[in-house]
Amino acid sequence: MTAPPPSPGASSGQGTPRTCYRHTDRETGVGCTRCGRPICPDCMVEAAVGFQCPACVAEGNRRVRSARTTFGGKVVDKPYVTWSILVMMVVGFVLQLGTSVPIGQALSTPLVQHFSMWGQGVVWHGEWYRLITAAFLHGGVLHLLFNGYAMYALGPQLERWLGHGRFLALWVLGALSGSVLSLIATPNQPSVGASGAIFALFGAVFVIGRRLRLDIRMLLVLLALNLGITFLVPGISWTAHIGGLVGGLLIGAVLAYLPSSSVKEGRRTLVHTLLLAAFGVLLFTLVVLAPRLWILIYG
Repeated sequence: MTAPPPSPGASSGQGTPRTCYRHTDRETGVGCTRCGRPICPDCMVEAAVGFQCPACVAEGNRRVRSARTTFGGKVVDKPYVTWSILVMMVVGFVLQLGTSVPIGQALSTPLVQHFSMWGQGVVWHGEWYRLITAAFLHGGVLHLLFNGYAMYALGPQLERWLGHGRFLALWVLGALSGSVLSLIATPNQPSVGASGAIFALFGAVFVIGRRLRLDIRMLLVLLALNLGITFLVPGISWTAHIGGLVGGLLIGAVLAYLPSSSVKEGRRTLVHTLLLAAFGVLLFTLVVLAPRLWILIYG
């Protein structure tokens, strides 16, 4: 009976140099401190004691739990979602100016006509995209600067509290909440702006701030001023503001309080996903039922 051939990296006999288990043409005298497999300099990964092979390092990384925020999201180094949304808001406004007639009038543009929030267009023409595209269009430079600054001030901290995914869900569902209330309450009035999403951020910061026992008095002052402007200044879509604020309060409560902190991370993520999806289904149902709601409201 003949002996089986040596496996890669094994010695073929006493005194025979070993070869790297990944690069069989390279001799080495170093072995992995975890599994003992021979490794060449290109495969050595420095460890607390000696060197490990890439396979053992990968296996160790899979067993290490990624750091999580207080509310279950992955720890955020940089608020990429906030920056991306800000860029999209600016790009949308630049496109408005570039296609406006006459040039420079942001509301006199085909983009606003086709992508603003208009309830009749959503329901009767099937233009569902208006529910979210309106958030990237604005009525003027001051409108964009206000929403952009609020996004810059609130977004990064919220994104670090919640993680990328939960923060994006908050922003999108907040924008949709404002659009849905506009669709139901003012179906004939076109509107633009990210105000629904911005007020959702206000609502979420309020709830999470209370949850973390932070001093939120300044936030309450800002929120009161903005609500005052909403109802005192003509031409502002109060429906987008109130709808976004209510959506932000509800979503913030879900992310801050449900489920309890004793639940495992995987289950918490599942609960958040299901509840946020249920909120999205609720908004979809309200849009579908809009014609009946109009009859109840307007007769």
